Amino acid sequence: MVLMKMAFPFEKRVKLAQGLWLLSWFATLAGALTFTLGCFLKTELRRRAEVMDNTEIHAVPNTLMIVGLASLGINYFAGRICQDALDAGRFPRWKNFLQPFFGVSLFFSFLMLMAVIMSYAMKGNLESSLKIGLKNGIRFYKDTDTPGRCFQKQTIDRLQMEFRCCGNNDYRDWFEVQWISNRYLDFSSKEVKDRIKSNVDGRYLVDGVPFSCCNPSSPRPCIQYRLTNNSAHYNYEHQTEELNLYIRGCREALVNYYMGLMNTIGAVVLSVFLIQASVIVSLRYLQTAMEAVAGQENTEIETEGYLLEKGLKETFMEYMNPVLTLLMLNQVSSEAGAGGAEAGSSS
Repeated sequence: MVLMKMAFPFEKRVKLAQGLWLLSWFATLAGALTFTLGCFLKTELRRRAEVMDNTEIHAVPNTLMIVGLASLGINYFAGRICQDALDAGRFPRWKNFLQPFFGVSLFFSFLMLMAVIMSYAMKGNLESSLKIGLKNGIRFYKDTDTPGRCFQKQTIDRLQMEFRCCGNNDYRDWFEVQWISNRYLDFSSKEVKDRIKSNVDGRYLVDGVPFSCCNPSSPRPCIQYRLTNNSAHYNYEHQTEELNLYIRGCREALVNYYMGLMNTIGAVVLSVFLIQASVIVSLRYLQTAMEAVAGQENTEIETEGYLLEKGLKETFMEYMNPVLTLLMLNQVSSEAGAGGAEAGSSS
């Protein structure tokens, strides 16, 4: 059963070829945009690599860059095919090329759709990666003399100032780690000794935060030490005071930033996917309409174009049978090889 059959007079075929030529070049620009968006997202993720635990989220920009480059090639050839479709004598040379071309085009279009889905579905992976990465970043904040961690303090400070955030979940995360290096502690001081002795792990913990947590919009000078001690500051109540620190945690700030970025990119790439799908569908109609012209003396006759010569199930099985046959042959040959090896060892 032919699927979605449509009549194509000569004038309609010419208009389809000309319109598809323009659409293919527009899709080429859209593919370049997809590649650019992938590069931009990749760069943004790499900028925060020090506060991310894994690189699973990089699957999104990597996929975008691959499908963007593939789209350039696919639409270039689509444009060439459209040009030759205007000449019935030149079009037949594409006959053997078109079937694998459509297979490749459908694969990369599916990959593009997967990139759109991943851009919306990777929030959990991003959040878990940032949770561990920021926790480690705060823990190593003080290690300015340790190779491999010497820029961790600068990274966290710049991050907190740029995204107007503090800590992992909130500013209280800084109370649970020693973020001041021993190099800058006076161990002859009674206060320092008492704080270290009062901690089971021998760490110098304070109810304070780094300067980068201070909110410059606050009218009060920044209070970054003894935050829970009401008597240490004039006219200050820790429980009710609107602290002059950034209240939002950096994990929430980064998740919101990256998900906003990926959702926007996802919407753009979805539009590109629809354009690409239009190119593939239109090119299929043009191919089937032009194949009916082959061998005809009058090339201006009316022909019929369609998407599929058979139903969806029959077409799917037609493409899958060679693949399944190849897999079965590989399995049989591997079993035969294993049997021969066993026979050889037993002898």
